Amino acid sequence: MTEFKRISLTINDHVAVLTLNHPEAMNAVSMQMLRDLDAALKEVEDPANGARCLVITGAGRGFCAGANLTDPEGVGSRDTSGPSDAGSVLEGYYHPLLRRLRDLRMPVITAVNGVAAGAGMSFALMGDLVFAARSASFLQAFRRIGLVPDAGSTWLLPRLVGKARALELSLLGEKLSAEKAESWGLINRVYDDAELMAETMKIATELAHGPTLALSLIRKAYALSANNSYEQQLEIERQFQRAAGQSEDFAEGVRAFVQKRPAEFKGR
Repeated sequence: MTEFKRISLTINDHVAVLTLNHPEAMNAVSMQMLRDLDAALKEVEDPANGARCLVITGAGRGFCAGANLTDPEGVGSRDTSGPSDAGSVLEGYYHPLLRRLRDLRMPVITAVNGVAAGAGMSFALMGDLVFAARSASFLQAFRRIGLVPDAGSTWLLPRLVGKARALELSLLGEKLSAEKAESWGLINRVYDDAELMAETMKIATELAHGPTLALSLIRKAYALSANNSYEQQLEIERQFQRAAGQSEDFAEGVRAFVQKRPAEFKGR
């Protein structure tokens, strides 16, 4: 695997673990981190590397504290030699990354090991499954510095917790505990801090040995459902079921069912 400056990437047993790795800054997002993330996702997407499930977590005490406002290239920059338009930074760097995560052809799990603030909260919620340490917290920090929620927050939050709670989080900027986030339906599970990664890896390994094509189509079907009519979604199900039904994994799943044994999926 390539060595990066602000993230680390490992791929073992078909599970890719991408760790935001700038603990001195609570893994705040810099332009260097965004470039590293883009390069790392290319490695995750490369079939030769064998990844069939992606786990995203943070190094140290935090998951991600949002944008690094001290980054001379980033959204806080006022230097005319670098980008000063926060919107252009989003469109040029954040949005392509978020779209790639959305379109990734494998399940994505986020293991939120500490604070997830601002864009870091958006990154956390990009997981198909979002697991959090008991000490973790979520914060829509944008209003504290005079910005609006970004990195997909205004699309994700009302669909996850409803308009009222989305506005509450964004307008008041109050910290949300992991346990309350779970009770609101914002995240999937909360684990004791010491157990978070072990439990995450257990589920990631199970998914990584599952029917990868079908799992990727499942995540895509749910992504499309947000803006589709019922009839449109029925058509998506028809198309995706046809594709899944032609896979080697479906044939193996049927054989395993008939033979009363665990299926041995190959991800194709």
